Amino acid sequence: MPVSLALIPVLDLMDGQVVRAFGGRRDEYRPLESALCDSSRPEAVVAGLLALYPFRRIYIADLDAILGRGNHGSVVEGLQRLHPDLEFWVDGGFSDAAAAEAWHAAGRGRPVLGSESLAVLPERDAWPAQGVLSLDFRGDDFLGSATLLQYPERWPAEVIVMTLARVGMDAGPDLARLAQLQRLNTACRMYVAGGVRQVDDLAALARAGAAGVLLASALHDGRLSRPALDAFHAAHPTSAASDARANVPAPDR
Repeated sequence: MPVSLALIPVLDLMDGQVVRAFGGRRDEYRPLESALCDSSRPEAVVAGLLALYPFRRIYIADLDAILGRGNHGSVVEGLQRLHPDLEFWVDGGFSDAAAAEAWHAAGRGRPVLGSESLAVLPERDAWPAQGVLSLDFRGDDFLGSATLLQYPERWPAEVIVMTLARVGMDAGPDLARLAQLQRLNTACRMYVAGGVRQVDDLAALARAGAAGVLLASALHDGRLSRPALDAFHAAHPTSAASDARANVPAPDR
């Protein structure tokens, strides 16, 4: 039986614009050129994505915050005012649970705690309300404290498997790493980031039991068109239901 697979577009924000990510090499990122819109302004990109498909959740990587040179908090707030029905997941370069909790309390969306940014690891019961963990990898190297991988029972309910080397590189999703992390914690809902090329990759992730997938290049290049997304959901109807529920907040934990 097919499983739910939430489809989550990505905005990589740098210097006030949406940029095109390539393999995690952030010094090479340039303003986005997309078939969906004629501007790299965040507002225009979100409008283009929603014109393509009724996505209910958007992931934002605030690269300036991750790199320690400011943040896009006001941009996120503006997007929320424009799209109050969307759920935003935001990696704001949070160094600890307190910073992520403050972000959430300010109403700026669900905080994503990236392993590459965490300086202080939350205890098992100290993850911020609705906090999401991103386990960040570059190649075979884990970015962050090895303790996170040694104690998977401390992970929150939702985890992103981030393979930076595959982002924007058309290399296919890292199914082997997904399977490895699923074995470490079978209770977590896992979302895969990096490498999706076409609808066949979505089907493979659904079969592998992923809860969702983060998407960027394949949407903006037109490889995941509206007909392709409709065809995927026709074959995986529970995924459509998952997208429809995506804006319902998870319970605090």
